[in-house]
Amino acid sequence: MRTVLAVDGGNSKTRLALVAEDGAVIATGTAGPFVPHSVGVSAAADVVERAAGALLGGAAPPYADVLAAYLAGADFPEEEAALRAEFAARGCAKEVSVANDTFAVLRAGASRPWGVAVVCGAGMNAAGVSPTGETARFPALGRMSGDWGGGEELADEVLWHAARAEDGRGPATALAGLVVSHFGVPGVAELILALHAGEVDRARLHELVPGLFAAAAEGDAAATDLVERQAAEVAVMAEVCLRRLDLLDTSVEVVLGGGVLTAGHPTMLGLIEAALAAVAPRADLVVAGLPPVAGAALAGLDLLGAAEDARARVRDHFRRSR
Repeated sequence: MRTVLAVDGGNSKTRLALVAEDGAVIATGTAGPFVPHSVGVSAAADVVERAAGALLGGAAPPYADVLAAYLAGADFPEEEAALRAEFAARGCAKEVSVANDTFAVLRAGASRPWGVAVVCGAGMNAAGVSPTGETARFPALGRMSGDWGGGEELADEVLWHAARAEDGRGPATALAGLVVSHFGVPGVAELILALHAGEVDRARLHELVPGLFAAAAEGDAAATDLVERQAAEVAVMAEVCLRRLDLLDTSVEVVLGGGVLTAGHPTMLGLIEAALAAVAPRADLVVAGLPPVAGAALAGLDLLGAAEDARARVRDHFRRSR
């Protein structure tokens, strides 16, 4: 029976799944981050290849009939091509498919192989696929490419508002108390100094995001403004993808992925739904219930031309394992 090696290569970790053509999940595994921009294409591919070998008990390539790799850092067609060529040259699979990891979120959450996905995790990205296969996407390189939002940006904004509230440059906000209580410091200024001195890892600021949503739910003005801005950004990215693909008047699924969105904050989801309904009244908002590696597996089964019950079996497996 033919197999798919599904890969979700993320900035923090890489997840793999070996899946049979009938949808049976043979093995799953986790490896380190997939960061070709930091370490280069070859070293990033090493992460996947080492994990694939371990998943198959030390077997040599090819590891499967199809490698379906959905990867962070594959932000442009040229980057996808370079990664595809690297995996193909290593003989990782008989057929190699590479795309940005946002497309895996789409395939994992949508009931069909097309639609739009918006990911709001540490950062922001969105992508869409039309029924005829055209795609819409963004560079997703942060502020330099026009992006705003995601956990890192929200956390920075929380600290900004907290600092200004404490020193008097800005209005009072519950976000100052959030920062102080979460990090157990006497004041916001002390945390800023600790961050500057490297005594506190800046990555920990992401821990403030749940508190931001709690403050917004309690009516804090600064927190509410941030949540509203984030919701508007998610909605406009979805709208642009739908417009580019001529799907604004089509019954289409818009999948929401990434930790900020899958946390299910009612205010955030309500704002997104209202904004989307105003421009795409037939669109259905779907919060992704499966991990991106499941989307990679489903896309690999699409390439094999597998039966629909195989896809259902994959969905059932990952739904049970969440």
